[in-house]
Amino acid sequence: MSVAFVFPGQGAQAVGMGRALADAFPEAQRAFEEADAALGEPISTLCFEGPEEELTRTANTQPAVLTVDVAALRAVRSAAGIEPSLVAGHSLGEYAALVAAGALDLGTAVRLTRLRGRAMQDAVPEGEGAMAAVLLLEPAVVAAICEEAAGGRVCAPANFNAPGQVVIAGHADAVARAVDIVKTRKGRAIPLKVSAPFHCELMRPAAHALASALRDVDVRTPTVPVVSNVDAAPNSDAGRIKDLLVRQVTSPVRWEESVRRMVEAGVRKFVELGPGNVLAGLIKRIDRSVEVVSVSDPAGVRALAAGAA
Repeated sequence: MSVAFVFPGQGAQAVGMGRALADAFPEAQRAFEEADAALGEPISTLCFEGPEEELTRTANTQPAVLTVDVAALRAVRSAAGIEPSLVAGHSLGEYAALVAAGALDLGTAVRLTRLRGRAMQDAVPEGEGAMAAVLLLEPAVVAAICEEAAGGRVCAPANFNAPGQVVIAGHADAVARAVDIVKTRKGRAIPLKVSAPFHCELMRPAAHALASALRDVDVRTPTVPVVSNVDAAPNSDAGRIKDLLVRQVTSPVRWEESVRRMVEAGVRKFVELGPGNVLAGLIKRIDRSVEVVSVSDPAGVRALAAGAA
């Protein structure tokens, strides 16, 4: 059976995440030690103990979730011996996918996500941007609503997550207008509690900052193809990775299309590695025929290992 490893991103965080994995698996513990060393501070303590208000700061959330994603990956590799035919991650999770494919080492990825988180937070003054989840409408309809609501401001789809679920982002006033229009089109819109309007043109300063940081980064050829958020296509070309990561900051996350592409490539089982089970829910909405497993703790690792035996 062809397997894909998928990795969650920002929004999956919770105080206590990864602690049980670190206690149960030396390989997971080493992931936290490497991340702490790379940042020069104990991101592990923030994952295990909080406080929550610090963990939810974008500059902390991104390296923290990445580290837990990789800790789960290492625990699964050591205990279950499973290797994927494709890897992918949702937004920030793409960095964990690149670590899984050997394109980035964990220390480099942790430092990049710390910079990325700070740059994304700083790109838009607090209160000027917003995001909202739009439900029950087709992507083309949502895109048209965003265009109608923009009025010379930024308002655009940011995440194509699953059938009937598109997240939009942009200037707060434009997103508010889009929310009002959605209600008149028999859709639902839920404003999201986020610190910045991710994956839209307002993130252009963050994209520039990331591009500058990536110039001196060593990117290796992936051992397995990484399905990019930007184009929903498997990539094995190391020379394209930096550009894809920079473009990802301002481009919508094409998650639904990415999952469908992996299914078309023969994937029948998805293993979500990291905190929570958000991706598992999205994947089952995209294609109910596939098997989906979420692994965030030792019980999940052992269940996966037992199934692979």
